Amino acid sequence: MNLAKTIKLFLMDGDPNGRISCELSNWNGKAYRIPRSEVKHCTDRSDLAGTCVYFLFAKADSAHSKPKVYIGEAENVLSRLKSHVAEKEFWSEAVVFISKDDNLNKAHIKHLESKFYQSAIEAERYDVENANTPTLSAISESDQAEMVEFALNIKLLLGTLGFKVLEALVESAGKRSPDSSEQEIFYLTGVGEVSAQGHQSTEGFVVYKDSIARVDTVASLPKSYFKLRGDLIKDEVVERKADCLVFKDNYLFSSPSAAATVLLGRSANGLIEWKTQAGTTLKEHELSA
Repeated sequence: MNLAKTIKLFLMDGDPNGRISCELSNWNGKAYRIPRSEVKHCTDRSDLAGTCVYFLFAKADSAHSKPKVYIGEAENVLSRLKSHVAEKEFWSEAVVFISKDDNLNKAHIKHLESKFYQSAIEAERYDVENANTPTLSAISESDQAEMVEFALNIKLLLGTLGFKVLEALVESAGKRSPDSSEQEIFYLTGVGEVSAQGHQSTEGFVVYKDSIARVDTVASLPKSYFKLRGDLIKDEVVERKADCLVFKDNYLFSSPSAAATVLLGRSANGLIEWKTQAGTTLKEHELSA
């Protein structure tokens, strides 16, 4: 069971779209979310002259492409952000993590940078903009244990701020937290070799990689879903193989019905079409105690 957490958000400019500081109870770390346009106004934050690990974020170019992220470390983050404003055009906001007791050193942040880079690559939610793979610094066993906890809290705060860059759509059994509950897997079949698996998440419905969709569509398919299918092919989320469409990656749909409609090539009620291996519909599963 996950423990409840208390997170304190402070709107530094009185604006939800401005600078935000974020703190977690009983943790010596601290986060700042800083819009690119506000970096020049951060000279009053003395703690931003210290050691940190940071993320630069950019929104997706289209509804079906991935957002972008750059993961870095710095011994003076404000100076580094100013250089990124001058040299890197793609990003629109940064999230910076510091230690309130100045307990992070160069080896710590390089260790975290490398771990976060690998996690972001594996999560496959963002296009990672780093030109080079960060090297994993050698730190003591006790420091490694501290950094595991520090990294878990950073992941939590990133998610709270709306950046799920380190959270995989489908978590492998080997990496699943001991406290996490098992995800119920649902199945969908239909004409044209349709065969798909997925699960419901707090964000929508995830269709798994290698799921098979129907190539043809019925004439009554709503135009929005016809366009969505075309965009998924164009963005290489799915590819045509013989007489079917195959998902090349896990993909998050806005709802179970959106997923079912795309897969089946016709209007579909996902609450009824998606079923457990035992035949229980998603609707029945949601209503069960």
